[in-house]
Formats: sequence, structure tokens, C-alpha cells
Amino acid sequence: MKRFFVIALLAVVGYYLTASLAYIPFGVNRIGTPTDEATVSGYYLNNTKEKSQVANVVTAIVVNYRGFDTLGEVTVLFLATTGLASILFRRKEDEEVERINKPSSSLLQTGSKFLFPLVVLLGIYVFIHGHLTPGGGFQGGAIIATGFLLMLIAYQKYHVGHAVLTWVESLAGITFVTIGIWGLLTGGSFLDNSYFPSGTLNSLISGGAIPIIYIAVGFKVGAELTGVLDILLNTKEDKTKLFK
Repeated sequence: MKRFFVIALLAVVGYYLTASLAYIPFGVNRIGTPTDEATVSGYYLNNTKEKSQVANVVTAIVVNYRGFDTLGEVTVLFLATTGLASILFRRKEDEEVERINKPSSSLLQTGSKFLFPLVVLLGIYVFIHGHLTPGGGFQGGAIIATGFLLMLIAYQKYHVGHAVLTWVESLAGITFVTIGIWGLLTGGSFLDNSYFPSGTLNSLISGGAIPIIYIAVGFKVGAELTGVLDILLNTKEDKTKLFK
């Protein structure tokens, strides 16, 4: 009886989900083209630049039109890094911590010093220009974390300040949520872009709140991934042999 009830419930849910999706004109409909207003893609392509003043349509969709989905992605990343950190983190004052990697050559260390600021600058460039070119907060944050990973591998005694990372991550998350809630309070939707000055299309100062959101996401992702990498490369002194 229980199995029959579960199957019936799933059938009802599946029917209504299928019926709902059937009324959404994805892609090309029978009388239109991909840029027709009657299609979802056509609406985005024809209205994004005018309403959002964002040259990168994908950016506008990710940050503005499906803002709740982006909030969910940031939340998942935060929960994943928090869970990993809570399992692996060891306080330095409680026990001796030693970097897992072996000492690197002077060539690698010199190259890391040279490349580190360039990699971080590239990551910042990617999420600042996310509303103009391919890229964005997640990509830029990952690039920044890669720069710190280079330094962590090259120098055994190089450590990042987790207190600073926590502040950066918290401020970025608060900025993201505040912009989203402000859109609701002003009569719009979550992460609504209409109450910010839109600027001039194809210029750096454009897109309203979208560049600010991407900057916040970039710093948040970069701080979270950097903290996780630092924790993963640390282990107790008597267990380092397990990683050799």
C-alpha cells in the first residue's frame, strides 16, 4: 500500500511538472525563431541589453534573472568549505602544523613571487569585467585561489590568515545578500537591477548592480577556496609520512 501511494504521488508530481514545462516555449517554437519574443531565449536576447545595460547576456541571466539560483550556488560552496574546514582545521596553538609539500627549488620560489601578483590581478580583472566579457565571480575567485595555491606549494612556511579570509568572505556574502534583499524592499525581485544607475552599455561602469554582485562573489569564492587549500596542505607533524 505504501509503495502504491509513493508511485501515485510521484506520478501526480511528474504530470504537473511536465504540464508546466510544456507551456514554456523553450528554444524555437513552431512559428518563431531563436530571437522571437515568444521564446525564453528570444526574450533574454532582445531585452537584456536594454533593461540591464549588460553586454554579456549570460552574466545578466546568471546574476539577475536567476539570482536565487546563484544564491544557492554560493550557499552550497559556503557549506562545503565550512564542513571541510570543520573536519580538517587544527588550531596552531594546540598542535604543531607542518606543510605537507616538500621544500621547492629556488627557481620555483622566484617564479612564484613573480607570477603571484599577476595571477591575482588576472582574477580581479576577470570578475570586474564579468558583465562585459566571458567570466565572472566564480571564475575570477578560482583564479585568485590558484595564485595562492602557487605560493602555498612553493613555500612551506607560507600561510594565509584565516581571520582575514573570514572577514573578506563575510563582507562579500553580506554585500551579496544585502543587494538581493534591497531589490525586494524596493518593490522588485531578489537581486533586482533596476534601482542602480545602469551606466553606458559596453563601458566598465555599466550594468547597475551586476558588477558589484560579481565583485562580491569573486572575493567570496577566492577567500573560501584559498582557505580550503591552506587547510588541505597542512597536517600534523607525525602524519606527514602518510602523504609522502
